[in-house]
Formats: sequence, structure tokens, C-alpha cells
Amino acid sequence: MSSQKGNVSRSRGQKYQNTTAFKNDKYGASVHVKKANAKVHDGLCQHCKDVLEWKVKYNKYKPLTQPRKCVKCSQKTVKDAYHIMCKPCALTLQLCAKCGKQEEIVIPVGSQNQEEKEDSSQTHKGHTKKKKDPDRDDDDDEDDYDDELDDDDDDF
Repeated sequence: MSSQKGNVSRSRGQKYQNTTAFKNDKYGASVHVKKANAKVHDGLCQHCKDVLEWKVKYNKYKPLTQPRKCVKCSQKTVKDAYHIMCKPCALTLQLCAKCGKQEEIVIPVGSQNQEEKEDSSQTHKGHTKKKKDPDRDDDDDEDDYDDELDDDDDDF
């Protein structure tokens, strides 16, 4: 028996294995699943980030319906589920917003806003379209290139 006291190791492998991995949006994603999948977990240590990603992956993530009270500033400013601190307190104290420990923060709190601003500025710069000139013929460029090749052949 696996629950027997002192029986720490098993002699065989797992009896049943899934043939396909679980998908949380298999039958069409609901609004809550879409929001959970799109959420960026910032201001957390690696362990807490992995825990929340697991909850999202296996449909265990339940978003907050009302703001919770922050343990540092005692204000109702915690908007993210499973967090104990609001983002400003976690940012100023350099603590994980979920467990409250002073671990290395994987994704800093303000980095997502900066990336969105950079992405939007790059997309505006890169999408300038040239107007096609109806009088200009694109075949002229190919003819010039062919003439240059013909001139090179004359030298031999």
C-alpha cells in the first residue's frame, strides 16, 4: 500500500497515464478562462509565479470579485487573486506580492506597461505604406540589372 507508514518509495511506475495533455480551453474558452490565460503575473517570485501559472493551466484559478485588504497598508487595494499585498507596497518594499518573502522578483511590476508602450511606438513607426506610382514600371529595375550583367559579359 502506498499509504502505509514508512513506505516512501514505490517499486513500479505510474499505472495510468494520460494520452493527451489537459487543455483549459478545449471546448471553447469562456471569458474568465481567456482573461486568466492573458494575465501577466508580475511582482512575484519564481515559485509563486509557477503556482499561479499551474492554476491557470488546469482551470483552478479563480479571479477576485472584490478588492482585498493589503497586509502592509491596510487599504482595499489588492486587485489580483491570491495576492496579499497591493502592487505599490510590493514594489516599494521589494517583496513578492503573493507570499510576502524577499525573493528575487521574476517580472517587475512596472515592466509590462513599459513593454506595451514600446511595442505600440514600434508598430506606429513601422507601418508606413508607400503609395504605388501608376506611371512607374517595376520591370525597369529588372531590365537595368540585366543590362549590367550583359556589360560584364563583354569584358571576356
